[in-house]
Amino acid sequence: MKVGLDISQTAHPGGVARYTNELTKELSKISDLQMVYFYASLRKPYQGLLKGVKSFKLPPTLIETLFNKFRSPQIEKFIGKLDIYHSSDWTQPKTKARKVTTYHDVIPLKYPQWSHPKIVAVHRRRLALVEREIDIVIAVSEATKRDLLEVSKIPAEKITVIYEAAGDEFKVLDSTKVEEFRKKMNLPDKFILAIGGIGNRRNLERVKKASKGYQLVITGETIPRLDDSELPLLYNAAELLLYPSFYEGFGLPVVEAMACGVPVITSNVSSLPEVGGEAAVYVDPEDLDGMTKLVEKLMADQELRLELRKKGLVQAKKFTWEKCARETYHVYKNLL
Repeated sequence: MKVGLDISQTAHPGGVARYTNELTKELSKISDLQMVYFYASLRKPYQGLLKGVKSFKLPPTLIETLFNKFRSPQIEKFIGKLDIYHSSDWTQPKTKARKVTTYHDVIPLKYPQWSHPKIVAVHRRRLALVEREIDIVIAVSEATKRDLLEVSKIPAEKITVIYEAAGDEFKVLDSTKVEEFRKKMNLPDKFILAIGGIGNRRNLERVKKASKGYQLVITGETIPRLDDSELPLLYNAAELLLYPSFYEGFGLPVVEAMACGVPVITSNVSSLPEVGGEAAVYVDPEDLDGMTKLVEKLMADQELRLELRKKGLVQAKKFTWEKCARETYHVYKNLL
């Protein structure tokens, strides 16, 4: 089975890049698959370890115009004849192969006010192509599937849910390494961790108010945005993760924190209860008073934090990239 997969999004750091890197690493271990990868970036050459990468020095805007607007050339012109083509969340090129795509979230479609108008236009244009042409859509959570059914004409039988996961590097680490990292980054002895982002989706104004009186570390704001290799150290150094996001397609930080043994306070909306299960504590993201009380309760109660730590470690094990790749392989196989 020859499968082509767009890995261009790995040029940009974030959850989609992590999904693509982890999925391809696991798919490459499946002997029934002959993988070939399409990578397009003008400024960042491909630097990964995958075999079968066809790399092109082309800007994303040009690729989007060719694939989504002009619908030419077919993806086969770049990477050869295929049985399956798995597109990114950015472009939907013409192809003679069976077509699979992944939706990580529907933010530009459901909440266009959170995205740049050009990004919204790209996603609307691509959705029209997906609705007409796609064979199977992979949604990363049941919540994302529900959202797709709400904002699109894709029939439910064409959408399958395959969860993301935390990588193997997200685990409880040696305390000596964690303390060395704490000193290197000049982190407080005890702090609440929050994950920064563009716009107000991560609810940082309420996070700051709810954490008043405690040390608060925000990635990309109070400390620089870290390389993926250092994120497990940051999680391990924290007392808890405060992640009251207004919307997530999956919510990687929740499962990553739990895999590192960090208690989690998160929102009771979108995919977050799916990911956290009974191992997280939930709050209405607009309820500042409730959020503040939960922060105070967890920071004062070490036994509760230990209980959540144990539950989180168990919950995180339900999600693995090996399982994600195996289920994705079965999607390919069933199409043929």
